Amino acid sequence: MIVVTDLSKHFGGLKAVNNTSIHIEKGSITGLIGPNGAGKTTLFNTIAGLYEPTSGSIFLDGEDITGLKPHQLFAKGLLRTFQIAHEFPKLSVIENLMMVPGNQSGEKLFNALFRRGQVREEEKKVYDQVMEVIDFLKLTHIADEQAGNLSGGQKKLLELGRTMMVDAKIVFLDEVGAGVNRSLLRDIGDAIVRLNQDKGYTFCMIEHDMDFIARLCDPVICMAEGAVLAQGSAEQVKNNEAVIEAYLGHAFNKNQNEIKLKETSP
Repeated sequence: MIVVTDLSKHFGGLKAVNNTSIHIEKGSITGLIGPNGAGKTTLFNTIAGLYEPTSGSIFLDGEDITGLKPHQLFAKGLLRTFQIAHEFPKLSVIENLMMVPGNQSGEKLFNALFRRGQVREEEKKVYDQVMEVIDFLKLTHIADEQAGNLSGGQKKLLELGRTMMVDAKIVFLDEVGAGVNRSLLRDIGDAIVRLNQDKGYTFCMIEHDMDFIARLCDPVICMAEGAVLAQGSAEQVKNNEAVIEAYLGHAFNKNQNEIKLKETSP
């Protein structure tokens, strides 16, 4: 689905992503781990068109998408969520989702004035789709709530819902578990698995919670200093000596199957 070859992104003398190559297989849920400053978010931002790459190439389904802007990639089915959810806080959950599909007839003044039947018919189809998404994500009880009043986990589910309102091929999730309680994190994980298995979504996620990564992801890629350090199953990466020694420090507990990633300055 995604092939990144010799990708670099430099900010002056800082090589945030340094000659990195990764493959994300169609239909996979790929985990991306590593300490702060490893280049994970910069890699995401470069693939998603927020940054222009310094060098290298990016392919989506065999098509060269290097340097395309986010709205162009959105139209091609490449979507990205953020660690801090981006919602319209004064609009309801339903209204947030209804705004996602592009090129709606009602956006044009002529259609709104003279083609009201067409606009109503299209809005009804979008509304029906929204209600299916809300039901899928188990958000029915807050469908009319203003998005700004939702908890952090509910906002993350709303962001997942946005990806379901378009024909997504691959979704990049940036720390979907950040600030989310364990119960809602379980719901988010369930939704990701169902989207992957039932609807064929491909995911790549940055995450620090290794239990969450181990449950969902195969393969797992560990980055360090802007490059790939290790790749394999969650178990293989957790037991990789280079990963343990350089990036997991002494907080690796094999008995409890827990990993606390060592924090480093960017």
